[in-house]
Amino acid sequence: MKIGSLTQFGYLLLGCLASAICLGQSRPNIVLIMCDDLGYGDVQCLNPKNGKIKTPHIDRLAGEGMIFTDAHSGSSVCSPTRYGLLTGRYSWRTRLQRGVVQGFAPCLIAEERMTIAGLLKTKGYTTAIIGKWHLDFQYQDPQTGKIIPKPKKLQRGPIGATIPDGPIHRGFDYFHGNHHAGSMDTIIENDRVVERLDEIHNLPRLTKKSVEYISDRAKTPKQPFFLYVPLGSPHTPIVPTKEWQGKSGLGPYGDFVMQTDATVGAITSALAKHGFADNTLVLFTSDNGCSKAANIPDLKKKGHHVSAHYRGSKADSWDGGHRVPFIVRWPGHVQAGSHSDQLITLVDVFATASEITGAQASDMGEDSVSFLPALSGKPIESTRKGVIHHSISGHFGYREGKWKLILARGSGGWTSPKENQVDSKAPEAQLYNMEEDPSEQNNLYLEKPKLVQRLLTQLTSDIERGRSTNGPPAQNDISEIKLWKSGHGPKTQKSSRR
Repeated sequence: MKIGSLTQFGYLLLGCLASAICLGQSRPNIVLIMCDDLGYGDVQCLNPKNGKIKTPHIDRLAGEGMIFTDAHSGSSVCSPTRYGLLTGRYSWRTRLQRGVVQGFAPCLIAEERMTIAGLLKTKGYTTAIIGKWHLDFQYQDPQTGKIIPKPKKLQRGPIGATIPDGPIHRGFDYFHGNHHAGSMDTIIENDRVVERLDEIHNLPRLTKKSVEYISDRAKTPKQPFFLYVPLGSPHTPIVPTKEWQGKSGLGPYGDFVMQTDATVGAITSALAKHGFADNTLVLFTSDNGCSKAANIPDLKKKGHHVSAHYRGSKADSWDGGHRVPFIVRWPGHVQAGSHSDQLITLVDVFATASEITGAQASDMGEDSVSFLPALSGKPIESTRKGVIHHSISGHFGYREGKWKLILARGSGGWTSPKENQVDSKAPEAQLYNMEEDPSEQNNLYLEKPKLVQRLLTQLTSDIERGRSTNGPPAQNDISEIKLWKSGHGPKTQKSSRR
């Protein structure tokens, strides 16, 4: 067919093909900023009625890009979310069935497993992580080569110790940061512990290092880069620096959120300064909901609702535990000021990065679905029936469309009523219509047994198959996964051990 006789559809098809070719050639830089314990309602533009903390830089990012209003972390606590983000696989498929890791142990990400960083390196990206790892690694005596056992008291890696299984052994070219909040004063550069630094200086240091990294990339502008910035704020210790103390009028937590917002502004400003803004995909999010250490009741008295109108907070099965801010800015590809109400999870970043760059992950990313179509307002094409939630105590939840099933009597986390506080006559699980009841107040579990059974069957299948998407057969890392954590229903779900 000659060009002159093309129909409107033909022109559209050619345009799409040209766009895809251009997209493949452009290889956008990717900057992923993930806050620690920042609630959905802590971002003012997401909670205009009951959000009292000023977040102008994050709000501006949202105004220049797309807000996902139904985005969820892979878990309602830190380590499992980070595992899922980097691997595209739910963390409960590993040894981490509940809680978080504490360091001084082999890396939770297996050596042979591909991370986003490793994936992007296959397409020529240079990769860096500046911030908090919290996925375990070991410390090694540089003289003897022996692994250093976990200390009984001060659980810090000694200065000079080397790390044989950290971020630079999992796809990253550069690492500057720490393991987790409990060792925030212990600074690591690549694979070596280099110094002790008072916690109050941690956020300024990460800000400075992120800006410097972007500046250095300007020396080789043709090589794409992936910068992962997992901040340690506003997680405890809540330590805003002097210039931010008292800024929010809401106490130290509000001040720390404002300082965190300023870090986002410094990073986006650095991208603009060095000419990267137009060809950089910026993702902004949080690893879970706001922590009770923020003094949530006091903030609420002052008119600030950390989870907006959603129930619960960090650690919980309710949405306040895992519904997170998720903002995407990508000039020329994402319409400024747009919104998407499609259901996604941070586990999906892996498949999205794969589709955007054309990097193939073979049989990796077993639970990840690309949300690239949503960035242009199109429906996400998924072979995954639903999204799996996971609380700090390991209680499972399952979300399909408007329906949400929680295999727990209470919060599954830290919010009352906890499991041991719920009346023994209460239903063994919870079912909510999230469209009609986003605050999860009307439990329909006993009213819709057929729906419950269907959702439970899908959840069980996703656990047993070792993956929740279509693809080659996969295996979990452990032989048995306990589906019901409160003593109800079957004890375990068996799976073939890897």
